Amino acid sequence: MKKSSWILFLAALFSGFGLPAAAQEAAPRTFEVQHVRQVCYPYLQHVTETSFTVIWTTNIDALSWVEVAPDDGTHFYNCERPKYYDLRGLGRRPIGRVHKVTVSGLEPGTTYRYRIMMQGVLDQDNRRSIVYGEGYGLDLRKHPTKVTTKRAAYDKLEFAVVNDMHEHDSVLRADFKDAKGKYDFVVFNGDMTSAIDHEEDVVKHYLSSAGELFASDTPLYIVRGNHEYRGNDALKWYDYMDTPTGKTYYAFRYGGFFFIALDSGEDKPDSDIRNLGVMAVEPYVREEAAWLKEVVASEAFRTADARIVFSHMSPNPKGWHGDRMVAELFVPTLNEAGIDLMLCAHHHVHRIEPAGTTNAAFPVVINDNQTLLECTLDRKEARLRFHDDAQKVWKTVSYPVGTFKKKQ
Repeated sequence: MKKSSWILFLAALFSGFGLPAAAQEAAPRTFEVQHVRQVCYPYLQHVTETSFTVIWTTNIDALSWVEVAPDDGTHFYNCERPKYYDLRGLGRRPIGRVHKVTVSGLEPGTTYRYRIMMQGVLDQDNRRSIVYGEGYGLDLRKHPTKVTTKRAAYDKLEFAVVNDMHEHDSVLRADFKDAKGKYDFVVFNGDMTSAIDHEEDVVKHYLSSAGELFASDTPLYIVRGNHEYRGNDALKWYDYMDTPTGKTYYAFRYGGFFFIALDSGEDKPDSDIRNLGVMAVEPYVREEAAWLKEVVASEAFRTADARIVFSHMSPNPKGWHGDRMVAELFVPTLNEAGIDLMLCAHHHVHRIEPAGTTNAAFPVVINDNQTLLECTLDRKEARLRFHDDAQKVWKTVSYPVGTFKKKQ
């Protein structure tokens, strides 16, 4: 290299060294000023005698918390209300768009008012700074939110079940247009969407309407269907749920009434070409089958007055792979334990299978994809009513409960 070239190279290399410090700093960070708002109304999950979990989503990243007040007639702003934070960060408050807050330390059988709160986060610069936008809380005058913790005992329960909506939000809204405060809980029994291609589908296809119509006050239990296994963002489905087990299968109890929510898996073998090589359903369901044996051995189950199972797919040893898995892995345990009724979905047709139709020693009711199933449950029977989308009852049927006690 010529001498003149070396001089030019060194001059370019060291030219910035003599500049003022301010001139050497990076350009100021820029960000868009946005106003935080909830996208999905809050919906209740995992309500117990002393706690509840509430989930909602926001349009931008935010910090979140929940404020709680007794239902005693005082104004919500009467005094400073206790705050409960999203603790999924294990000591650090998570910043994101899906918010999940558990409120604990409550009294059984008591109604509380709660308010979801959020602080928009406009920019984060690692350990240097966080830029916050405006704070926002759900307007309690337009959308009052209350929760009632479980009581120790119930004489009867009212609950509703729908399934296989496959993104038909208009049907869901027709079914639950007058549902606020009507039920003790609601069950979505699988395939509420056809796939989770994009994470926002979970909210768009059913959770937003559920929160708006009833689930901000009424506990919502969600059963995984085979279509919830599908799509690029299928693994994010549980981010929008909270269950007692931390799994997609779980059990819950209302007084003397015991319920089991099963994950019945995919309807085809893991190796099927349409599963694209990403399924490991069978080992997961076998793990679930071992858990089920522990559940039916528990005192809470053994002392129950009634036992009902929710499963998206129904048992059929001669049916598709998913039906056969339910029949082989779950039904023998349930037969031995004593089950009053299994409520299923999946087939998009209404069908009632009396005990012994398959290998199940209990009746199986398969709900179609257009019907709202309501149940009144007491210590004597489960009375089922089937509604069309005009809210007209087109069929009723009843099943005795607790017959297993006579055999013990």
